[in-house]
Amino acid sequence: MRNWEKHVKKYIRQCETRGLVESTLERRAKLLLDWGVWLRMRRPAPSLEEVGRETEYSINYIISRTAFRSKSFTYSVVSNLRCMGRYLVEEGVWTSNPLKWIEGPHMDPWSKLPRRISKQRLRKLLEGAGRTVRRYDRHVMLVILTLLYSTGMRRGELERLRVRDWDRENALINVDGKKTGRERKIPVPEIVYRSIEAYLPLRQNLLLEKGAEQERLLINQRGRPLTGDKISSRISRLCRRIGIEPVTVHQFRHSCASDMLEEGAGILEVQKVLGHATVSTTFRYTAVSDPERKRAISQHPINRMLGRGAEKGGVDERERI
Repeated sequence: MRNWEKHVKKYIRQCETRGLVESTLERRAKLLLDWGVWLRMRRPAPSLEEVGRETEYSINYIISRTAFRSKSFTYSVVSNLRCMGRYLVEEGVWTSNPLKWIEGPHMDPWSKLPRRISKQRLRKLLEGAGRTVRRYDRHVMLVILTLLYSTGMRRGELERLRVRDWDRENALINVDGKKTGRERKIPVPEIVYRSIEAYLPLRQNLLLEKGAEQERLLINQRGRPLTGDKISSRISRLCRRIGIEPVTVHQFRHSCASDMLEEGAGILEVQKVLGHATVSTTFRYTAVSDPERKRAISQHPINRMLGRGAEKGGVDERERI
């Protein structure tokens, strides 16, 4: 297992050039270093070449690492180890990748309906953010919430926003769309425009006070960028403070799509806002909000039947079974 840390560092640098966000790189590096420690603890400790020949080392580590964990976590572990194996083959360390035959659990993205946030909870979140004591934290939180709900951007996209991505004249926000490889410009509502414009002077004053420069739009009080994990933890703390059920960043994306469809927006327009590569992904949200389906149900005969019964003062005795 000599030079394991060296290989991990080189592989992570390779991942970095692909544009993966810092939090993802950190989790991937931690998993691979943990794998190296686990292998060294075996008796006798295998060589790196032996790990490449024998699948049992990889399988046993996956079993120990994923016991009592979710399917998504197990799938992530298998996928990351498989990618590391592919890298070791490319570097000539392994002659073949034993991990490419190991399959993770079947993941069905359509098995569960999108979890949206109710409008009542959204209102409480915005009101709670508006009551935050510290002025800077109040404004940065309002920008986070309004951007997430109005644009449906992913957490990584929000984290990577730069000041120059904000087009003040046209009220547009530029989203890099690294996941699909397609940049998109999203028009923002007036409340989001006002939130960003109120936040930017405070951000500039903070950087001047700290004597720092920063291109990222969202920064903390020390002038450093807000990572995706920190954004999530801020939302969780806000939920606890105002006493509502916790929400995730991705639920804002679900809510944006569902609520737009409910208000009558076209499926293609919603696809462009969310940045889906195919419209079939956007169709998933019609299971939650579909105005056409609601109109169809409103024409169901049962509505007329109950309406006639109500006019008579109840169901006729002869109609009872």
